[in-house]
Amino acid sequence: MSTKIHALVDALGNPVEFILTAGQDNDLTCGEPLLKHADPGALIADKAYDADAFIETLTERQITPVIPSHPRRNSPLPCDFALYCERNLVERFFNKLKHFRAIATRYDKLAINFLAGIHLASAIILLN
Repeated sequence: MSTKIHALVDALGNPVEFILTAGQDNDLTCGEPLLKHADPGALIADKAYDADAFIETLTERQITPVIPSHPRRNSPLPCDFALYCERNLVERFFNKLKHFRAIATRYDKLAINFLAGIHLASAIILLN
């Protein structure tokens, strides 16, 4: 049983939204649902989110995409790498989240219980 945790964090690295997907699912499938209730000025994401349809959706919503081009892209898109350096905030959040043993090893068999544990761990992270 493999599960991916997808998170949206704010400019301070605080969690905003979570989605669980199956481990074999593409990261791009949860990009739009994560942003449904958020209105950021820019979205900093990794190369897995480099798709024309997703970038077009971001520009329609007036969200600046800060996504480096995938190596297989024929014509690379521009990326603000100075702003892309801030992506470490989400990586640091995941590091804090994985310090909780139940999250790191996924004791829960049901996804809803695992997601509840993620929310609880996130609340504890926010309080510290």
